[in-house]
Amino acid sequence: MRTLHVVAFVVLASFLGSCRSMYYSTMEQFGVHKRDILVDRVEEARDAQSEAKEEFKSALEAFQAVTGFQGKELGKAYERLNDKYEASADKAKEVKERIDSIEKVAGDLFEEWDEEIAQMQNADYRSRSKKLLTDTRDRSEELVAAMRKAEAKMKPVLAAFKDHVLFLKHNLNAQAIASLKGELDTIEDSVAALVFDMEKSIKEANEFIEQMDSAKE
Repeated sequence: MRTLHVVAFVVLASFLGSCRSMYYSTMEQFGVHKRDILVDRVEEARDAQSEAKEEFKSALEAFQAVTGFQGKELGKAYERLNDKYEASADKAKEVKERIDSIEKVAGDLFEEWDEEIAQMQNADYRSRSKKLLTDTRDRSEELVAAMRKAEAKMKPVLAAFKDHVLFLKHNLNAQAIASLKGELDTIEDSVAALVFDMEKSIKEANEFIEQMDSAKE
């Protein structure tokens, strides 16, 4: 059974790899190369982070608001808070997928770059190209690390939101609201730290895009 799983994984990896190769080949026919695709992926991840940041801030506002609700309003408060939690969870998932996409394209780009450098006969060109590759790879790794750091902070915030949403669902009463008020400071601090890291990551993404664009000029 384990052998079958390994074979299936290899076949799937080969299939996905061939699909990416076909995609790259098609894009190159339109003058769009891996470098351009990488920039596009970074832009998409940056935009996803910006949207996620706003969703988390909105969820915090809903959490802050729910502590002031009473009586029959509690049901509506729960629905709003749950909607905000689910929207934040969806955006967090999208951010992860966008960062994964950056890593895939970057890996393919740098692998191709290495292979092409090996084909160069001019020693000076080869040396300069290696330096540019190293610099670009380092910037890419720093960017992904910043994005992963921000992404990692989403998980505990989402977990806390989910706990509070479920607790409120099970206890639509004044005691539940009092318990949520006691957790408000912790949630606010967690979201503030998340927003800080996301803004830093977004700034690094913008700088990476600018550097990649200026290198083409």
